[in-house]
Amino acid sequence: MSVDPRAYEAQFFGFTPQTCLLRIYIAFQDYLFEIMLVVESVILKKLERLPDSKITPFQIRKSTEKFLLFMRQQFDKLFGTMEKVLLQLVLNIPKNVLLPEDKAHEQYPYSKEQFQALQEEIKQLQQQYRAEAAAGQALRAELEEQKAVRAELEKILQWFDGLENVCREHGTGDFKESFAFLTQNSKKLRDVLKDVEEKNKKMKKCGQLL
Repeated sequence: MSVDPRAYEAQFFGFTPQTCLLRIYIAFQDYLFEIMLVVESVILKKLERLPDSKITPFQIRKSTEKFLLFMRQQFDKLFGTMEKVLLQLVLNIPKNVLLPEDKAHEQYPYSKEQFQALQEEIKQLQQQYRAEAAAGQALRAELEEQKAVRAELEKILQWFDGLENVCREHGTGDFKESFAFLTQNSKKLRDVLKDVEEKNKKMKKCGQLL
């Protein structure tokens, strides 16, 4: 059988011509085999009515197989001619015929060079899109970081506002004076804490000696 792919015919028919011909060939072979079995069964029944016959069922089977082989060989010769006729006259789309779905190619023809240039342009556009997508992602990450920094700054401002209110409640309106006041108090607290820690160490040492 022919091995020509005939892709355009496959696009139109929905199957390749070779597949169609192969199914016809197999179907005829199966049909021929079934017919020969029926003929053989008929001969065997008639043979049963002839008790004096010297023909055995084995001889009939051998004859059936020979006849089947002969029919297959004849069919193969005829099928080769039938295949050529079907491929040329039935399952063939002429070169000058264009399918409806391919009309766009006729209206907008592209050479091989133009198609390659179009592919390159598409590739460049895809690269630009990826670069812009990466830049957009980096910008979104930066905006999120700025939001977090802004939130921290707002917390610090709120803390300063609270600090200023505390200073005003204690009679210190000037922020510099308030800050100096807090610094002095923090130093005093650190000194007290240090003194407490030293006394705690001494008490632990005394406890160990006792």
